[in-house]
Amino acid sequence: MDQAASIVKEHHDAIINAIKQVVQRDWRILIVDDVSKKIIDNSVKEDDILNVNIANIQQIEEPRDENSGMDAIYILSPRPHIVECLILDLAKGRYRNSTVLWTGILGRELRARLATAPQKIDSRPLLIDFFPRESHLVSFKDPYSFPILYNPSCEAVAMPHLDALAQKIAAVCITLGEYPKIRFFAPRNNEYRASALCGRLASLVQDELDAYKQFKGDFPPPTTRPQGYLLIADRSMDLMAPLVHEFTYQAMAHDLLPIKEGDKVTFHMTVNEGTPEAEEKDMELSDKDKVWVENRHRHMKDTIEKLMSDFQNFIKQNPNFTNQTQDTTSLNAIRDMLAGLPQFQEMKEAYSLHLTMAQESMNIFQRRKLPDVASVEQTLATGLDEDYKKPKSILEQMVRLLDDEAITWVERLRLIAIYVLYRDGVITEDIDRLLSHAALQPNEKIKITNLQQLGARPTRKLKEERKPHPPLFPRTPVKNPGDEDNFLSRFEPAVKHMLEDLFNNILDPATFPFTRPPADGGAADTAMAPGQSLRSAAPRWASANRRQVENRQRVIVFMAGGATYSEARICYEESEKRNRDIYLVSSHMLTPQLYLRQLEDLSMDRRRLGLPMDRPQPKVPEHFYAKPKPPPQPMQRPAAPPAAGSAHPPTQAMGAMTINSGAAPPHAGGSSARPPAPPAGKPEKPVKEKKKRNLFGLKKSS
Repeated sequence: MDQAASIVKEHHDAIINAIKQVVQRDWRILIVDDVSKKIIDNSVKEDDILNVNIANIQQIEEPRDENSGMDAIYILSPRPHIVECLILDLAKGRYRNSTVLWTGILGRELRARLATAPQKIDSRPLLIDFFPRESHLVSFKDPYSFPILYNPSCEAVAMPHLDALAQKIAAVCITLGEYPKIRFFAPRNNEYRASALCGRLASLVQDELDAYKQFKGDFPPPTTRPQGYLLIADRSMDLMAPLVHEFTYQAMAHDLLPIKEGDKVTFHMTVNEGTPEAEEKDMELSDKDKVWVENRHRHMKDTIEKLMSDFQNFIKQNPNFTNQTQDTTSLNAIRDMLAGLPQFQEMKEAYSLHLTMAQESMNIFQRRKLPDVASVEQTLATGLDEDYKKPKSILEQMVRLLDDEAITWVERLRLIAIYVLYRDGVITEDIDRLLSHAALQPNEKIKITNLQQLGARPTRKLKEERKPHPPLFPRTPVKNPGDEDNFLSRFEPAVKHMLEDLFNNILDPATFPFTRPPADGGAADTAMAPGQSLRSAAPRWASANRRQVENRQRVIVFMAGGATYSEARICYEESEKRNRDIYLVSSHMLTPQLYLRQLEDLSMDRRRLGLPMDRPQPKVPEHFYAKPKPPPQPMQRPAAPPAAGSAHPPTQAMGAMTINSGAAPPHAGGSSARPPAPPAGKPEKPVKEKKKRNLFGLKKSS
């Protein structure tokens, strides 16, 4: 997919361009905090920052030397203790002049606190408070969002959290230059507590974008791209997707392997195994890994075939580096051969990583009998067997799997949860019997019954008759070719059907209403026609050093409560199929095991959840209040006479110097200073200092 459409690149450019706009041709020190640093590091390399006339990068919480001869630019997160650190910094006159860029919106209390500062503060919104994870995938890295939204004991913090989510979603839209039409999921079953979640969130996002439009009159920028869409859904729209096994490479690897989610996504493995150079290493999985990008949405079988084919082609192109008699038809043989290719270190590490991950995934696939598990799952999730008929003996098939020692406890629990959803609820005693038959602890039951907080009906009374809910997206089953891969991949996430209906102009306006009804009263949306624009037709002239961005319409899908890797795959596939750019945005990415753990949290008392707002809040570091030490008195020593034969002063060399020779950035201290000399040429006229504006966000009532 064209990287010009990458949200990672857009995020990177927003940060670099904001720094450039402030710095101009001067040298500045950049000051960040612990949170803003993670946001910046996610998309921008340190060298990219140092190359735009930043002499040094410092962290506001850490002790720093005063540098009153240098100007500073702050990029800070809007938190109380960070605002206090900033005010103390400015009171000490640590830097000559300062400009502050905020990663998010300052709340009313923080704006009022800044207004009391004795110094004038040049403060501007940058709005970059999100983490682009892939070219079309954004995470807020906030797994606590799930219990805050769905746990009844978190009612008091749910609304402030929705405000925070709305600001982050708006930041994604603003970074993309989108002022989209907003539609949201309004479930027909409005009997559960969180049924109004999407509507409330959509209204808040609309308010944020409207306020930004009022604050910045030239938003959105002129473009020939058709107006975009923001679709706001939540986890209750699709309870099956986080439970069903998916056998595409990325989803399968995150389900089965110990992939670590931190500042980076990594897989721990032994590099150069079996050689003297063997070492343990955390290998990053990101868009920088072209092998990963090319294969992550392929079925695992196709991924393995592609990896082996690529390596065999490499062998043919480089016969001098390999033994032609070696086997290249098995994963293990290829991995052994890779260990003997020190000449191609980068290629070797990439292929070793993915061959190892693929091999380990397939070993688990066979050992845990996942083909048998998935066959039953697909029937339960779709309501149809492999012949696309209503199943007759599905309970017996499932019970046999619950007896099988090769099936792990988590697969058994997933099967039971999927079965309960398939039946639209069973009597409580039946859940107890299934758990007992599967040799699972009785306390696992809460993970299933807590599905009611997301709109499911997991239990029913003995003779209760229920009218089944009509399907959210009615579909006529389409038979696929009869191979195993298709039999095990019949289930399609609801996100796929939602996008299909949107692009076909048949998305139900009752179930997915607009925040602002269209002028035609909800008729077919002509904005979905390819290439048509409802915004300014003025072209966006690209500068000489910027690629022309393809003007494909953009659709942003926000999934409250966490998104799955199957949903991410759908967004990429529909982007290619529809010639659009579809971005999936969520609080965090869900794996099946994380989903089950979070379901358990929904009945837990808030005090046991360890929510960020319930922990002790960070404070201003003590060193801000410490009195500066007096400078040491210089020792008086008699001047020594010049030694015989000592070197003469370099008067001739000094006389040949000009004011511009050997120019270097001002001393800024620290270890991050490595900038190039500023570009030569006529200096630009100084930019007039803008008056302080506090317009954006004034609507907030805290």
